[in-house]
Amino acid sequence: MAAAVAVELEKLRGAMETGFAKVDGSLTLLVQRGDQTDRRIDDHEQRLDTLERARWPLPSIAAPADVTGLALTLWQIPQK
Repeated sequence: MAAAVAVELEKLRGAMETGFAKVDGSLTLLVQRGDQTDRRIDDHEQRLDTLERARWPLPSIAAPADVTGLALTLWQIPQK
């Protein structure tokens, strides 16, 4: 009887080691994916910062264009 208990305990130990190895592998994979995600987010943030610095100053160009359009409109009104 003691031998049968020892055999069952050894089987249980093997099953536990296998289960822990699977869990450890899954956690390692999750950590690796998290690190990859962090790197991708950092890369996207750097690209966004670069784009924000390099974008055209459209609002500052639009204001003089609007004023010029208004001035031309007002200039042409008396000539009609």
